[in-house]
Amino acid sequence: MDLHLKDRMGKDRLNRRRTLFFTVIFAFTAVATWFMADLLWQDGLSGIEIMLLGLFVILFAHIAAGFCTALVGFYVLNRGGDSARIVRTLAPDEDAPLGSTAIVMPVFNEDVSRVFEGLRVVFRSLQETRKLEHFDFFVLSDSNQPGQWVREEVAWLELCKQVGGFGKIFYRKRRHAINKKAGNIADFLRRWGRRYRYMIVLDADSIMTGKALVQLVQLMERNPEVGILQTAPRIVNGETLFARAQSFASRLYSPLFLAGLNYWQQHEGNFWGHNAIVRVEPFIAHCSLPDLPGSEPFGGRILSHDFVEAALMRKAGWAVWLAGEVEGTYEEGPPTLIDSAKRDRRWCQGNMQHLWLLSAQGLRPASRFHLLMGVMGYVSAPLWLLFMLLCTLHVFTRVKVPETAAHAPSFFGDTGRWPLALGLFAFTMLLLFLPKFVSVVRALGQPEEAARFGGKRRLVASAIGESLVSALLAPINMAFNAKFVLFTLLGQGVSWVTQRRDAEGEGTDWREAIITHGGQTIFGVVWGVCSFILSPPFFFWLSPVVVPLALSIPISILLSKSGLGTAARRAGLFLTPEETAPPYELKRLHQNLAECYRHLPPIEPLRADYGLMQAVLDPYVNAMHVALLRLRRPTEESREWFAQLRARLLRDGPAKFTAKEKMSLLLDAESMIALHRDLWSCPAEELAEWWRLAMRQYNVLTTAPTTALYR
Repeated sequence: MDLHLKDRMGKDRLNRRRTLFFTVIFAFTAVATWFMADLLWQDGLSGIEIMLLGLFVILFAHIAAGFCTALVGFYVLNRGGDSARIVRTLAPDEDAPLGSTAIVMPVFNEDVSRVFEGLRVVFRSLQETRKLEHFDFFVLSDSNQPGQWVREEVAWLELCKQVGGFGKIFYRKRRHAINKKAGNIADFLRRWGRRYRYMIVLDADSIMTGKALVQLVQLMERNPEVGILQTAPRIVNGETLFARAQSFASRLYSPLFLAGLNYWQQHEGNFWGHNAIVRVEPFIAHCSLPDLPGSEPFGGRILSHDFVEAALMRKAGWAVWLAGEVEGTYEEGPPTLIDSAKRDRRWCQGNMQHLWLLSAQGLRPASRFHLLMGVMGYVSAPLWLLFMLLCTLHVFTRVKVPETAAHAPSFFGDTGRWPLALGLFAFTMLLLFLPKFVSVVRALGQPEEAARFGGKRRLVASAIGESLVSALLAPINMAFNAKFVLFTLLGQGVSWVTQRRDAEGEGTDWREAIITHGGQTIFGVVWGVCSFILSPPFFFWLSPVVVPLALSIPISILLSKSGLGTAARRAGLFLTPEETAPPYELKRLHQNLAECYRHLPPIEPLRADYGLMQAVLDPYVNAMHVALLRLRRPTEESREWFAQLRARLLRDGPAKFTAKEKMSLLLDAESMIALHRDLWSCPAEELAEWWRLAMRQYNVLTTAPTTALYR
């Protein structure tokens, strides 16, 4: 165990693994291509048929890459695990030394209660390891809503008071949110990064146990050549049927793919941007993100920064490992199909930008492959759509155009060629569904593992249900991603919006579903009717695509219902080990959030600007907010403008103010001090009714626990 993995895992061995991996991909693709070419080759290949064959090769190779990853993962797991795993460099109970570590959590208009109660859980769990002295916590806010900012400050202060976190938990609000999350992290590293040897990045919905955090730092200490160590977070806390199916699929099927990824990538892994540990010094030195040529969406700032940072770290000679075996790392997924699509819209533009980097000088081949697979994750959608549209056109030319109808019919309608077509279809389905089948069989072969998913019968029923859900969602996601790629190619950028992480109310309503899926529904109906008129056999071949598109509105609404998710849980469907035997940290988070959300929100007229009201009205919050501001010396012209704003705010109330004006006042320490003084000294008749109501309710509001922060 004293030898580094780099010494134990020779270059020749890694080359053999990769040769085997990519050879199998090539072999599967070659066989499928031969089948497809034989189907198309009747009287030579027409222009459409050549395009079909070219698209098929690209798309099948993408499918084969995923299948081969699962295949080698099954091989590795079946023989007891990979001998070349970074976790093997550390004995299970070894008490290795630790280095100074910053745990950073970038936030942007997130649910304040969820952020700080999650942070409380992580802090307490780390405290119980008796290793807390090696860690500091940083909440890095880019929130641009005035009330949100103040609520974050109040939550930070109360958390520090309750857990003794002063000097261990820090809060920073950026004045200018430049370059989104990547810029937020870069700003932290410029200001405080050199004080720490390591940085662990968490998302606003991340939870990591203290044991996992300590293990990551120990692994980095034991392996000084490693620059980034990425964990595989489990998706938890799903309430809707959509979220529960996604969580179940990730939990059951991911071990095969994680083992397969580690098999061929080894020390040239990838970075997913969160639930990972980074060695700060080389990250600062080598991972500064360049601006891409041109303007958005292809140029400008890089959105999907994590893949690029991993490539730059490898370019500098540092190892990037995937530690899929580290337990105690969790995140939350989107609650609905529409929320998932909104996230994919941002990821699509970021991954499309990587096209610039595929030919960049100095990158390792493995890094280029990671970037290429990220691009293909989205480009494959319009390619699949184009492939099927060309198939439709091919059938049309064979059936309806007189000069081609006399020739041998297409394989879609030629009964003599159906066995070959069915064989190709079965081969493709085998590559898509065999990893799922193998994962289920593996779990059924281990009674304890099956019990963690609710038992054998429930596991099988859940796997069948998830396969049906994924089959319905695949065409809809294909349509979404094809649209996103097209918009990116047309130069339409994407704005930075808050990600919704829980299902509020009754899920997706009909209006939102019709607006979002209306085009897909019309497209699916028209395509299906046309294909049936052309050739009924072709329609049945195409039905797994056009039927879900035509039904995308009710599918999206049904999957967004928390009630259906709760019913599925009661029936024992889509259960995960984190639900049947939840870790203490997740149980503690649920209890804390239930306590927070139990309290009633402020009365409705005050709710929109509750944070601003606290900062002006409450002497405790006002003093805290002013103390956190950076002192600035405004010009005389600025002082006059701020004085006019203050007078307007007290006279008219905040309803007539823009968010920019409110943020300007909150950023000016002199104005905040003056507002608090003037509010309490001004005669009631000179104040807006909003402020009079706020002052009447002040005593009532301050009797509720300050930890009850409202979404």
